[in-house]
Amino acid sequence: MYAFRSKRQRMLATTGAALAGVALLAGCSSDADNGDTDTDTDTDTAETTAPEGNEGNEGGSGETVVIGFSGPAADHGWLGAINTAALDLAETYDDVDLRVAEGTNDANLQISQVETFVNEGVDVIVLLPTDGAALTEAAINAMNAGVPVVNVDREFSSNDAARVTILGDNYGMGVSAGEYMCERLGDNPDAIIGEIAGIDSLQLTTDRTQGFNDALSECGLSVSARVAAEFTIDSGQEVTAQLLSANPEFDAIWNHDDDQGIGVLAAIDEAGRDEFFMVGGAGSANAMREIESGESVLEATVIYPSTQAADGIALARLLGQNANLGDLASPGVPRRIVLDAPVVTADNVADYMSVGFES
Repeated sequence: MYAFRSKRQRMLATTGAALAGVALLAGCSSDADNGDTDTDTDTDTAETTAPEGNEGNEGGSGETVVIGFSGPAADHGWLGAINTAALDLAETYDDVDLRVAEGTNDANLQISQVETFVNEGVDVIVLLPTDGAALTEAAINAMNAGVPVVNVDREFSSNDAARVTILGDNYGMGVSAGEYMCERLGDNPDAIIGEIAGIDSLQLTTDRTQGFNDALSECGLSVSARVAAEFTIDSGQEVTAQLLSANPEFDAIWNHDDDQGIGVLAAIDEAGRDEFFMVGGAGSANAMREIESGESVLEATVIYPSTQAADGIALARLLGQNANLGDLASPGVPRRIVLDAPVVTADNVADYMSVGFES
């Protein structure tokens, strides 16, 4: 049974109250999971002090908050789940008026969407930028116009661009995957480990790889062979076929993304290889069913929450009502939240199946 607590997990326990509050708001059963190694939840109240006695409206209705939501095109299972979870949560609030812009991978179009939200006078903007750096100026302009911005998943390049930033932990994903492999292979210093990354030009991929390497080094292991895909099924199948052809033996493989993992598993099946175990990434329902079956080389996956934008909606609602985040002693809403990256195995898959997304 996989039950050890890593150094990172012990550190995260100190922020449990804040993360539990966010999970409660989002209706998510996750333990709490772009691109940042800081796993602390920072409660900065300098700009967030609520009126005395205001305990928030988490359990009831308050003043209606108009929220503008903009995100990338849902051309990936995880992104589709991001959008669906945000819309579904908004519908549970009778005091939220959600305005949704069409998903796009065009940064210029998304900039115009933000400008439109400001001109329409929305109360808060929830923004999952197609490119954090490219949307930074637009977000700063919105903030300067008095419209607070909740930055989701892909971080802006300036702290002035968002009132609240909520991120998954890409570095932590790599750490979790590496620590799991150390637990399984730590007594075999000659273990042959493969890595199937996502898009190498993205900082999130760099962070996941760095976390993985750092964790493996703690137990004397290292990656023997690495390829990069493009977060798609076809690319996952293509690069995995190349990886397996060039390497006759593996003890373990980490695949960064469960969407591309469908192609990865197809290539493994076609090659007739089963001498190793695999760890996935993101937490798709497809991957969880493979894990649950006990008949696949895939025996674990690391959660990267598809509920981040839903959390953003919940936090935007509190901001619009000048309310507090429950279960925190400090008033207001934290400026920065980094979610956990727990490992899902056959022992706990039932606890996470409800937050799995379809690839």
